[in-house]
Amino acid sequence: MPEKICSCCQRSFSWRKKWAKDWDSVKYCSERCRRMKSSQ
Repeated sequence: MPEKICSCCQRSFSWRKKWAKDWDSVKYCSERCRRMKSSQ
């Protein structure tokens, strides 16, 4: 499985089926990290 590093928390996260269509644009491991980054 492909892995990426989260732009917010720097943890690695693996590919998930829900990201199949837009894996190239995924930057965050979770909704929480996505929200944290946009609020900073």
